[in-house]
Amino acid sequence: MGAYGLQTHIWNNNWKTALLMCGFPVLLILLTYALFLLFAGLSGAYVGDDPTTGYFIWAAQALADAWPFAIAGAAIWFVIAYFAYQGIIDMATGAQRVERKQEPKLYNLLENLCISRGITMPALRIMETDALNAFATGLHKGNYSITVTRGLMNTLSDEELESVLAHELTHIRNADVRLLVIAVIFVGIFSFVGEMLFHSMRFGGMSSRRSSGRDSGGGQALAIIAALVIIGIAYALAIVIRFALSRRREYLADAGAVELTKNPDAMISALQKISGNAAVSAPSEVREMFIENPHSDFASIFATHPPIEKRIEALMRYAGGRMAAPQAPRARAKTGPWG
Repeated sequence: MGAYGLQTHIWNNNWKTALLMCGFPVLLILLTYALFLLFAGLSGAYVGDDPTTGYFIWAAQALADAWPFAIAGAAIWFVIAYFAYQGIIDMATGAQRVERKQEPKLYNLLENLCISRGITMPALRIMETDALNAFATGLHKGNYSITVTRGLMNTLSDEELESVLAHELTHIRNADVRLLVIAVIFVGIFSFVGEMLFHSMRFGGMSSRRSSGRDSGGGQALAIIAALVIIGIAYALAIVIRFALSRRREYLADAGAVELTKNPDAMISALQKISGNAAVSAPSEVREMFIENPHSDFASIFATHPPIEKRIEALMRYAGGRMAAPQAPRARAKTGPWG
């Protein structure tokens, strides 16, 4: 069950990060070609003697001229996202950074965990929602951050809250956080284009101009269909990449929390309380970072998180944890989150 600093898992995450960074330009060029092909089919931009392959050749020639600009645009996108991703996530979730004087108990719990293992203290943020959830973000040492919800702070005991913080610290140590952020940055552009096109088809319709000359419309239709297929493939690959991020990371983070706190019962109890109370209004890409993501976009086989019941079972089997007895909800103090 020991997983904190597991080198095989860290290496695997680093390899996937490198693969994403290498594969991104290829998918970007493929997407750019598909957009040129779609434009050619919709506008009738190609005028020539070959209505079948002419649109494809025209799109390839346009791509040959435009691909440096596409790569440059993607580089600008990455630079902006690299420096602005935390602000974007904060805007999407409503999280606010806090310091020790604002939340001393929460801050001290996290600081003590970091001191115990010589870990650089990440920033601390709070989402003002009654939902029970938490997540970590960051790309490198010095800009990591852990976010917890107000509901989590109000509901969990100190030991349970410490376990959740240790879970998120393990995600940082195991490079899970960097991989997820890179996936959000890169995959987001394909998801955006794919969703924009398919929404326009669904609600606004897409129609091509009438063709002239030798093209009776067959070439245009073929170009449009081929472009939509390519865009659909790129969009599907983006989705696959998102769901290919191993659910095993949650088991390992749970194990890492136990190693940090030496308290498997607290981790189990925290998961029990989080279960069924974790729903947060946030983009699906951000929800994949949460300790629990109850909003699976497809069937359970594609879920980004393993069921909490399975995670509790693993903690009981491998870490010697025990299931906590159900308790009546605690009355919340009206003077503040800590009474």
